[in-house]
Amino acid sequence: MFIAQAVAQPNFLYQFCLNNGNYTSNSTYKANLNHLLSSLSSNTEIDYGFYNSSYGQNPDKVYAIGLCRGDAKPDVCLSCLDNATKLLTQLCPNQKEAIGWYDYCMLRYSLRNIFGIMENSPSFYMWNYNNVSANLDKFNQDLRTLLDGLRVQAVAGGSLRKFAEANATAPNFQTLYALVQCTPDLSQQDCSDCLNGAFGDIPSCCDGKQGGRVVRPSCNFRYEIYRFYDPVADIAPPPSLSPTLASSTSSPPQSTNTSGDKGNDGNKSQTVIIVVPIIAFVMLIIISCIYLRVRKPGKKPESEAVDEIESLESLQFDFDTVKVATDDFSDANMLGQGGFGVVYKGKLRNGQDVAVKRLSKNSGQGDLEFKNEVLLVAKLQHRNLVRLLGFCLEGNERLLIYEFMPTASLDHFIFDPIKRPHLDWIRRYKIIGGIARGLLYLHEDSRLHIIHRDLKASNILLDSEMNSKFSDFGMAKLFALDQSEDNTNRIVGTYGYMSPEYAMYGQFSVKSDVFSFSVLVLEIISGQKNSCFLNGENIEDLLSYAWKNWKQGTASNLVDPTLKAGSTTEIMRCIHIGLLCVQEDVANRPTMASIILMLTSFSITLPIPLEPAFFMHSNTESNISSQCGRMIQG
Repeated sequence: MFIAQAVAQPNFLYQFCLNNGNYTSNSTYKANLNHLLSSLSSNTEIDYGFYNSSYGQNPDKVYAIGLCRGDAKPDVCLSCLDNATKLLTQLCPNQKEAIGWYDYCMLRYSLRNIFGIMENSPSFYMWNYNNVSANLDKFNQDLRTLLDGLRVQAVAGGSLRKFAEANATAPNFQTLYALVQCTPDLSQQDCSDCLNGAFGDIPSCCDGKQGGRVVRPSCNFRYEIYRFYDPVADIAPPPSLSPTLASSTSSPPQSTNTSGDKGNDGNKSQTVIIVVPIIAFVMLIIISCIYLRVRKPGKKPESEAVDEIESLESLQFDFDTVKVATDDFSDANMLGQGGFGVVYKGKLRNGQDVAVKRLSKNSGQGDLEFKNEVLLVAKLQHRNLVRLLGFCLEGNERLLIYEFMPTASLDHFIFDPIKRPHLDWIRRYKIIGGIARGLLYLHEDSRLHIIHRDLKASNILLDSEMNSKFSDFGMAKLFALDQSEDNTNRIVGTYGYMSPEYAMYGQFSVKSDVFSFSVLVLEIISGQKNSCFLNGENIEDLLSYAWKNWKQGTASNLVDPTLKAGSTTEIMRCIHIGLLCVQEDVANRPTMASIILMLTSFSITLPIPLEPAFFMHSNTESNISSQCGRMIQG
């Protein structure tokens, strides 16, 4: 029998205090437990994340196991175990057997020997709130194939680590990420049996869900459609030695070759034959890599850029076709005007509604930016990105033809006092999640590695079901796969949404988009523009107002009054996440993968945000009003 307790954050994901015996505060068992847990969490000699030890003499002997997730760095692992040793004894103040789980570690102690014994209970499971939208059978098939492959890898992991992580393609252009783990003291067969049993809980745990996990004392697994772990190099640990071999002082066994020196010469010849081609091959790779890194590609002439676009014949529209579709670009069909041109509604001959972006002839976006947007968007496919249907190049005309979004852009709703009340919290939360998934796709999951650089409310379009979709990739920057940041002398974007390091120094990275995402989240929650926030009769910038109220414990002042019926927990959590994303130190801002985890898993403990960096302060209404929505075109 055991007592199950679901502890609210910021404590364990789950913990159990088992009724297999109790101890008193001044007992020998208590002293042994304290000594064992102290040595466990302070052990810096172990760097592979598994701690198993015992202390004392029967009947007061204590056994303990500490297991860190395979991708946890040593400092993270020890910190997690240190927290666990302090918390578990508080939550289970007199039980001789207890177990608790964080995301990054598990701690377990008992009055009985628990080493090398496969145990399936107590256990728990968690699931992602979002459902698999289509092709559920194929999704389940891909998931099981991925998990089975990881099980085989984990089982073969040796006595130091039985952990594996990987990703695989899933339906609807999604990627499945998963990890599995056993305690390394299990035999290969026990590890395999434990994981197979855990996989069997999927129908009860998370059938039809985009993510889930089953956690047992001896093993666990988790899967999501976003990356929730840090990649780990697949380095096989050294084989463990049996006690007999480890203590042996005898010479290593000699070769039984009876061919004399001739045999040895033959082995040497074989070695040379094998090694020389390998060295040559490695040298060829090294030279090629150096050449590719040193070589700087010449800048393509503008005419070549145009030729490259024209080669995309399947996407090219005839100018007259677009002209007829928009009624000669009539004012009646105008949907809006941005920094680089006007957007019109059009209807093609087949009856399909489209949105046509007509670049202004004197805008900063010439062939280069036009080429950038066409080539980028044409390669991107995601439900939270507007689909590019085609383009048109004729003379000075630069046209982009997109799928038509009947509900217009987010700013037409969120900043309109009449339309805003129609966006209840469920819809706004859905919009925030869509923006986050779109950014994660751009940053990590697409074939490219893209920084949007102009994320704002007017560039988020809404479909008929209020799904959010990114548009306007004219300022997007393509990164190399191993590139994390870049610098520019040409600052482009919109004041209020731009991160301070980008606005002031031209430094941009995925964390620049994270900053912009935060501003959008706070705008969606408050219903007001970032630099035109109305506080009674005063006007101040939204980030300053949010931070001030957060520090004073009055963050609810930030919330749009029409959202009073919404989920207070979710709204406050989104404000918390928003403030994490605007911290001054870029390294402190979370990645989009972490943000999605924070949005979808309420068991994740959020760190305390540090004060944001503000690069735009103003005390007068006239100055701030003049900055609202102001665009920088470089």
